[in-house]
Amino acid sequence: MFALIDANSFYCSAEQVFRPEWRGKPIIVLSNNDGCIVAANKQALALGIKKFQPFFKVQRFCEQAGIIVCSSNYELYADLSHKMMQVIARFGPEQYIYSIDESFLNFNGCNQAIPDLALHAQKIRLAVWKETRLPVCVGIGKTLTLAKVANHVAKKWPGFNGVCVFDDNAFKQEVFEQLSPSDVWGIGKKTNEKLKQNGVVNVRQLSELNIKNLPVGFNVELDRTIQELNGTACKLWDSVRADKLQIFSTRSLGARITSIESLNQALAKHASIAAEKARKQGSLCGTLLVFAANSPFDDNPCSYKFLHHFNPATNDTTHFLKAISDYIYLIFNPSIAYYKIGVGLLNLSSETHQQWDLFNPPHGNAPLMNVLDNINQRYGTNSAFFIAQGIAEKWAMRRNLLTPQYTTNWHHIPYISC
Repeated sequence: MFALIDANSFYCSAEQVFRPEWRGKPIIVLSNNDGCIVAANKQALALGIKKFQPFFKVQRFCEQAGIIVCSSNYELYADLSHKMMQVIARFGPEQYIYSIDESFLNFNGCNQAIPDLALHAQKIRLAVWKETRLPVCVGIGKTLTLAKVANHVAKKWPGFNGVCVFDDNAFKQEVFEQLSPSDVWGIGKKTNEKLKQNGVVNVRQLSELNIKNLPVGFNVELDRTIQELNGTACKLWDSVRADKLQIFSTRSLGARITSIESLNQALAKHASIAAEKARKQGSLCGTLLVFAANSPFDDNPCSYKFLHHFNPATNDTTHFLKAISDYIYLIFNPSIAYYKIGVGLLNLSSETHQQWDLFNPPHGNAPLMNVLDNINQRYGTNSAFFIAQGIAEKWAMRRNLLTPQYTTNWHHIPYISC
């Protein structure tokens, strides 16, 4: 059996951890530069707030309705996520962290140690709440897909008290009757429409399908999903999330850039972010893409880019920074006020299975990169960084409604009055 533990409205719940007076009140969290709504708790959704709509369109309504509005506090979210995952890890022999707010546990072979899965799931919820003050729901099933569906039921349906276990086939079929195929992990909008055209309108019908009898247009992934719904495990940790084929770090700037020094610093920071992501998944970059543009709504929209090829491939931040410094003149125009920039790592290859080149021996400083990553993982992002990024980031994204970074900034440690 597998369990999926998923935090409820994670960004909003994280904002409430150190502000208990906010619990039970409508909260929304905004994207970079306070542009769009990326998270809303159930109280905000009940008031008619929709995710991914521009904030300026509902700003007046939020003020009138008393909705609490926060900028994205990534430092706080990452630290609370790490603490939550540590608590969850204690409740199973094998853990797979799927995203910042989702984690799988594998209970196979734990029948004697965990005789009552529903009770065990409630213990997980209670421990996470006590130690992190984050509300979570738990779904349990024989496969990863069933655990995901069970978690959806635990979170969305009343009466389950945050826990749903698919350990009874009759109960499972009863639930499947009331779910749409779009509620199943891996069934997208287009696939759902195709299924409807073939008379499949609920998950029970989906689970009874024979993939061989379907028209052309359905792939092997649907067959795996159907087998998973019927209790046959087809998805494993490695296949749930494959390594990225491309890695990008892009941003709309909080303040326009008009100098070549500021542009170099901003691109250096995003190159550092992308390089760290590449090292984390064990990838090497063969081609570096760097671009910068003004706003598409400007009178004269302009966009500039350059490509730099590495031989051999690398994930050393210093190589990316040197390439940007050497070719910055290709994308800088003193008459342009830059609004959006980005760095992309293309032509990625495996660091483990690297193809050596007789005439181009590997270069770089892997121990230095390892120390840099370890420092930033232990003490927080940008605890150590290359000076090429600059110190005063005047172009940094706007976060005018940012709450304190209670757990990662010494100046933001909360005070307790006894």
